[in-house]
Amino acid sequence: MNRALAAGLVLLGVAGAGVVLGLLLVAPSGSAPEPSSPPPAPRTPTSAAPSAVDTAAVNVLARAIVDAITAHDSAAFGKLTCRPQSAEALAGLQRTWDAAGPVKATLKEPPEVRGESATAKVHVEAAGGTKDTPFPLHKESGRWCVPG
Repeated sequence: MNRALAAGLVLLGVAGAGVVLGLLLVAPSGSAPEPSSPPPAPRTPTSAAPSAVDTAAVNVLARAIVDAITAHDSAAFGKLTCRPQSAEALAGLQRTWDAAGPVKATLKEPPEVRGESATAKVHVEAAGGTKDTPFPLHKESGRWCVPG
């Protein structure tokens, strides 16, 4: 795989992982319950399972990521992010993808949904080799997106 493509995918994965880690670090932590307070209700299996709507939305987003990578379409990828990307950032991604040459991207497996977070594992094949990249996904204001 072209080193530029690999570097771009690694940077994108690292940035996404950094955002997720940052969110986890700044999220308020729960305190231990008071001895006199009742224990929290146990989670039932149905409440832990992702909704069909969320599962479908994550699958659509994961497929759009794959399509943007395959088409080398940084503008399309920019629309999948939670925050608007600068023209400079999108141009850099576009240069990386253009330098990589033809690639084939597929989903390694169905995305894994956990509440308002998910992971889509994207498998990329290019002339220089293959790379599997986990893309963290997040639900913000009712919309699934790529953090970062």
